Formats: sequence, C-alpha cells, structure tokens
Amino acid sequence: MLNKNVQTFIGCDGEYGDSKIVLFGAGFDGTTSFRAGTRFAPAAIRNDSFGLETYSPYQDKDMTDYSYFDSGDLELPLGNTERVLEDIEKRADIILRDGKLPFMIGGEHLVTLGAVRAAAKKYSDIHILHFDAHADLREDYLGEKLSHACVLRRCWELVGDGRIFQFGIRSGDREEFVFAKEHTFMQKFDFSGLENAVSSLRGKKVYLTVDLDVLDPSIFPGTGTPEAGGVTFDSLREAVTLACSELDIIGCDVNELSPPYDQSGVSTAVACKVIREMLLALS
Repeated sequence: MLNKNVQTFIGCDGEYGDSKIVLFGAGFDGTTSFRAGTRFAPAAIRNDSFGLETYSPYQDKDMTDYSYFDSGDLELPLGNTERVLEDIEKRADIILRDGKLPFMIGGEHLVTLGAVRAAAKKYSDIHILHFDAHADLREDYLGEKLSHACVLRRCWELVGDGRIFQFGIRSGDREEFVFAKEHTFMQKFDFSGLENAVSSLRGKKVYLTVDLDVLDPSIFPGTGTPEAGGVTFDSLREAVTLACSELDIIGCDVNELSPPYDQSGVSTAVACKVIREMLLALS
C-alpha cells in the first residue's frame, strides 16, 4: 500500500484502494543533454494544477466523479542513473502488482525506461505509443547508453520490432531515422495516421509516453530541448484523448517540462491540462 502525498494533483486525492490510476513523480534530469531543470517538474505541476478546474468541457467529464491516487514523488539518487531507473521500476511494479495503472510525471524522458521495464515484466507483448519531437533512438549519446536521447532505443531492446509507434518526430541524427525505417513505425512532424495506428493497437497492451516537446516551443517554451515546428495544443490534446479512451493503456507518462525556462508558468499550465485530459480519458 502506498501513502497519499500531502499535496496532490488537482482532483487526485482519492484513496489507494478505490483508485484505478496512481500518479507518482520522477523528478530526474541527470542525463539532460542541453538545459537541465526537469527535476522540478512534478512539484511545479502539482502546485499549478490548482489553476485548473476538475471539469473538462472537451470531454464533458469531471475528475470528481472518479477516484485518483497521488503517491507523491520518488526520492531519487540523482547521481546514480541505474538506481534511479530501479527505483522507478519498483514503484511501477507495486502499482501494476495491485492491478492499477501507473501514471508517471517526469522528469527527463529517460525515466520512461524504468516504467517500461516494469510493464514488460508483467505483460509479455506490450506496445509503445510515443509522442515526441525527438526520435530518442540513438545507440548511445557521447558513449552513454542510459541517456534521454537513447530511451526509445533501450525500450526497443525490451519490446522488439514493430511494437513502437512514434508521432511528431522532427529531430534526430541520420542513423536514428534509418533505424526507425527498419524497426519502428515513425510518423514525422505530426499525428497523421494516428487513427490507423490506434485501430491496429486495439486489444493490445499499450504503454503511452508523452514528451511535451512534441508541442511547438511557441506554445511550450519550458523544456530542455525546444524544437521548432511542433504540433498545437489542440492537436496533442486530441491525440492523447484518442489514445487514452480507445486503447488498453497499462501505463503512461508525461515528461520533459522544465519550469525554470518559462517563468510565466504557461508551459506548466499546458502540462497540467494535458495530464487532466489524459486522466479523464483513461477513466
């Protein structure tokens, strides 16, 4: 049994036993390759979530009609990347063991690997749906295999060919795009073809990972590696709502908010709204 966090994401103050979805924060940025600061995202998201309503006019659903549990942030050993991943895996293990859905708030994108490791242990045939500006398919980054630039490559090693579906990708080195042609489904630049992908994934166990830098930096400047040419908020909202409402999502995360790079708080507000829409669509 996990303990409830003192400060929760808005509407996520339910009891553990009553909740299908369990939130936890993984504030880690130890492999960030450009601008650090994502370690502060989970706390900022919880705090600023109270600027939202629990009701979504997009879905005509209210969080108060469901029970969500917020187990708080992991206390991560920031200087030891493998131990960080182990701690994330252990938290996701507990949630999955109890028949619940782990919803992780990052943190840099490498945190996804810990949660996917846990999901891959429980489910033998998981698929990954990945929204991002970056391919994250490098074999290594400056010789380091555990990097946010390599996270989907490490996930591919767990799930194999044809089980990773990537959307919004607009950045990466040449080798990553060559690798994707042979091993993943990649839709560059936007969400074209997402409905077909969702249709093909129905009935399968799916892990959804959302790197918020898939958004254009004019909408979401508060991130470590901003990449011009991204999608709109409504496009991302529609994509996560479709995936979360139509697929058997067995775990998910939202990552790569770096609050220090947007003192206006707008990027954090965007992150909060994406999380609210995902929670409601999963309910």
